[in-house]
Amino acid sequence: MRVHSAGVSLEVHEHSSWTRGRPSVLLVHGYPDQQQVWDRLLDALPRDQLHLVTYDVRGAGASDVPRARAGYRTELLLEDLAAVVAATVPEDAPVHLVGHDWGSVQLWDAVNAERGHPRLAGRIASFTSIGGPSLDRPPGRRRQAPGSMLRQLRASWYVAAFQVPLLPEAAWRLARRPPPLMLAQAGGSSVWGPELATNAAQGLGLYRANIPHRLRHPGRLRTDVPVLVVRPLRDAFVTGVLYDGLDTACTDLRVAELDAGHWVMVSRPHELADLLLEHVAIEGMMQYQRPAGKQPHHHRRRDPAERGSGEGRHHGGALRHVAFQRKRKRTRNHAEMRARHGAKTVGSHVE
Repeated sequence: MRVHSAGVSLEVHEHSSWTRGRPSVLLVHGYPDQQQVWDRLLDALPRDQLHLVTYDVRGAGASDVPRARAGYRTELLLEDLAAVVAATVPEDAPVHLVGHDWGSVQLWDAVNAERGHPRLAGRIASFTSIGGPSLDRPPGRRRQAPGSMLRQLRASWYVAAFQVPLLPEAAWRLARRPPPLMLAQAGGSSVWGPELATNAAQGLGLYRANIPHRLRHPGRLRTDVPVLVVRPLRDAFVTGVLYDGLDTACTDLRVAELDAGHWVMVSRPHELADLLLEHVAIEGMMQYQRPAGKQPHHHRRRDPAERGSGEGRHHGGALRHVAFQRKRKRTRNHAEMRARHGAKTVGSHVE
């Protein structure tokens, strides 16, 4: 399916059909990926019980490439999202958003702007953020220790490198295979084909059009959309310092830590699917039916003193812990959205 938005045409795939009562889940990929990066996670989700949608963001995959750097501004990414939602989800139905890396970055903008956006107000049922921070500033973000900031600066060295003209494009186009760090962060698996170099070179516009401006003029992050933050503990690009203050920005927040690298949907698709299904079930008033023989995740409430520490009690396996910060302070739109949808059972695959 082709969806037109703000001067570009986007390649959109519906992996299962929409029917009344079937939750819609829209997944947005990051850099330097295209929508096929979600394939393993999609295979781990029950397509017969969810309406699953993915698309190539502008400049990636089969979607059009903006003609100028300004075509990558996050305001236009937000319009692309609204266009895809309008094309795939009926007007009276909510949508659960899932974003990874730059997909998560742009979806933070979406939930931050949701209340005042003409096409998204009251439409977003929940948001799952994976390895992608907000470019806005939570109201309660604390002053960080120099060591923490230095670790993040080392991890995000490439953000500055990508501002250099021409050289990053040349480096990507000369690369014959994914860099070793990318492979390691995907658990040793490669989900990137020959289109990687082109996607990477074209996607540099995301960094150049947004990072300098947003660092100089950050907005204020505040949302009532229920948020699940999935933090890969071995993420080489995003450290814990970028998650600090989210409990003051989100009125309904859960945090899950997985023992995985940045591309957790590639290396840990089943664990991620389980977390996503539980979040959709909680926010969509559905009953999540755990497969026979599957053990539940370990949950605990986070002590306020632990906020931003990034440390959790170890329970073994891929999942370290899920920490809850659930204030349950709803806007009228979200209360009405939940009231419109009755109980439904969502089952997962049997591993």
